Amino acid sequence: MATCYRHPSRETGVSCSSCGRPICPDCMTPTSVGMRCPECARERTRVRSLRTGTDEPVVTYALIAICFVAWLLEGSVGSPTRIFVDGALFGPYIDVKHEYWRLVTGGFLHATGTQGILHIGFNMYLLWILGRMLEPVIGSVRFGAIYFTALLAGSFGALLVSPDAVTVGASGAVFGLMGAAALELHARGVNPFQTGIGGLIVINLIFSFTFAGISWGGHVGGLVGGALAALAFQQADLRRSRPAGFIACAALAAAAAAGGIAVA
Repeated sequence: MATCYRHPSRETGVSCSSCGRPICPDCMTPTSVGMRCPECARERTRVRSLRTGTDEPVVTYALIAICFVAWLLEGSVGSPTRIFVDGALFGPYIDVKHEYWRLVTGGFLHATGTQGILHIGFNMYLLWILGRMLEPVIGSVRFGAIYFTALLAGSFGALLVSPDAVTVGASGAVFGLMGAAALELHARGVNPFQTGIGGLIVINLIFSFTFAGISWGGHVGGLVGGALAALAFQQADLRRSRPAGFIACAALAAAAAAGGIAVA
């Protein structure tokens, strides 16, 4: 394995996206075009870590706002409205009525009634935590791409396990952000289990398989989709091919959507 050009005793699998020199976590400067060494960054980009991002996570805030508005419009604490009925993920309607939009809209709706308050509250809290941690580091566009890839992967997973169940919630996409955050930490030489991310993934997976009424297929699908999307961007940076990451995400999203339609 290559060693950091500034710290020869440190092995690393990451290279500067500009000059190609190997760099360790202490020498990495996140930019909109990938990781760069201190010289190539030329101090135009502030050094940030997953725990000290300073840019405003605008996509995170927008997603939270959309989910809350959708929850209010769908009936929130009352009876479900047509928005819930026509937007929830439901395999038979995707199959028979070809209502393919449900693959996406189901990820922006949440349960109604008292249970719905806990459902959307917990999901939006995790989205807020993960978004403020991840979006400033990888950039808003990449963050959005990972989120929607994970959302579709979560829909695929939910339909694969329970195609006849009505499924709603941002959990699949949120699990995808957990997977992406773990990959980003690992790329920087940080063990995810030395932070809260590793434990968060394990605990939520245990809950997914333990309690009834939780779409474990959606959670696992989202986790895998988000991790693969983050890995695609990391590999694109290593190859200094920025478009490749977005092309890979588009391919993953398309495959997840096609898989969801097939198993519906």
